[in-house]
Amino acid sequence: MKIKGTTDDLSLLLQTLPDRVHNYLSQHPDKNNLIEIVLDLGYYPEVRFSDTVFRLNELGEITNEDIEQVIKIIGAFNKDNRTGIERTLHRLSAIRNRSGKVIGLTCRIGRAVVGTVEIIKDIVESGRNCLLLGPPGIGKTTLLREMARVLSDESHKRVIVVDTSNEIAGDGDIPHPGIGHARRMQVTEPEKQHATMIEAVENHMPEVIVVDEIGTEEETKAARTIAQRGVQLVATAHGNDIESIIKNPTLSDLVGGVQNVILGDEEAKFRGTNKTVLERKTLPTFDVLIEIHSRERFVIYNPVANHIDAYLAGDPLAGEIRERKKENSYEKTNKSDVSTTKTTSPSNKIDEIHIFPFGISTTKLLSVARSLELHINIAQHIGEADFILTVKNQTKTKSKLTTILKGRNIPVHIIQEASNIKINKFLKKYFQIPESNNSLENEAINEVKNACAKVIEEARVVELFPQPNSIRRLQHSIAHKLHLNSMSVGEDPNRRVRIYPRA
Repeated sequence: MKIKGTTDDLSLLLQTLPDRVHNYLSQHPDKNNLIEIVLDLGYYPEVRFSDTVFRLNELGEITNEDIEQVIKIIGAFNKDNRTGIERTLHRLSAIRNRSGKVIGLTCRIGRAVVGTVEIIKDIVESGRNCLLLGPPGIGKTTLLREMARVLSDESHKRVIVVDTSNEIAGDGDIPHPGIGHARRMQVTEPEKQHATMIEAVENHMPEVIVVDEIGTEEETKAARTIAQRGVQLVATAHGNDIESIIKNPTLSDLVGGVQNVILGDEEAKFRGTNKTVLERKTLPTFDVLIEIHSRERFVIYNPVANHIDAYLAGDPLAGEIRERKKENSYEKTNKSDVSTTKTTSPSNKIDEIHIFPFGISTTKLLSVARSLELHINIAQHIGEADFILTVKNQTKTKSKLTTILKGRNIPVHIIQEASNIKINKFLKKYFQIPESNNSLENEAINEVKNACAKVIEEARVVELFPQPNSIRRLQHSIAHKLHLNSMSVGEDPNRRVRIYPRA
């Protein structure tokens, strides 16, 4: 059975509802955007569309008879208080009182939407392990379902969907056509999901495993086992962004885990960091992490290992933004939204230049270079370097750098301090990137505007890059004009603005 466009079998769900609710929604002009129906004892029915919520006071309060009518049609609930309608993607969840009686129902509309995966299809078909993050209701499961269909039908791979509560492939023994020719293994109880993941690999020789909501330590370990066996893993996890995964002790192993490392004195000087630092523990289970901000906007962290390392070093790398513009098309931009015109040095090509940073974080240097759209190379040994970039306090008469350079004829470029601004200024000067009027100020304005938009959209705290006092004052004023709270944190030269959501 083939599906085209959007398939939701909405009429089958509406037929299970109390007559007055059924009749109202059947005639609603925006019913194709219906997402959820809530029926709670003693409350008015509540319906949620993609952009708003309505309480249907005119339909009267929900009674015990209304709830019993729905249960009589749909049958018993499973142990996790969920059930569905056979061969559809709709999900009904129960709320019970202390005696076990159902006193509330959440009816979630499930849809198979063809084409939703186009925006990340190149990543999905590359064979890399993909982890999807996003808040509830953003469309993660819909996207996961379409991934299963594309990988099985278009890429002709052996795909197995590990389906907890039948959310991906629908209720009943025959999977919904929304997953294409992928096979489905049902999970009897949520706590057994990890065992079913391993069983799928050991018994059925899949090339791809698709699983929804990895959330426990056992599931995290199962995901790593699957990845180590060379099976592509496509999954979702609890969390809104890359930071929430890093800070989650249970799920951080999905992106390599975090450990404290104590450096020796010389290594700490060489890196330009404290002696105790955070580092990634191991290779990530997932190669790519995708934040779903909305149905039209994705942020891609690829490869995720580089982004984790940069975050732990204190200089996060920008993710790649993809925004859906028209059907089957999207636009790529850099998350920092910084655009510059670059020119090469007259006597050198950028791609051929190798820089050896001494006393400057490699991650920080690469991050600043990326913001300028420069693709520089980091020399692994001083002998390979075209020049050394260091800071003033590393060039004293008896410093380690001075000793190393004895007998070597390697140019040394010195900046005052290892701050983003100083590195930015040096790279622009060296590679002859035209400095527009008030360039640093303009970049800082762009940064704070993008950050404010993120704070408003996602209701979470965002920190900006370190800036001098005059620039921070400007950033504070922009945040305050948008009615957001902000404050400066940290000590110079790393003092920076932190922006908070509205109260």
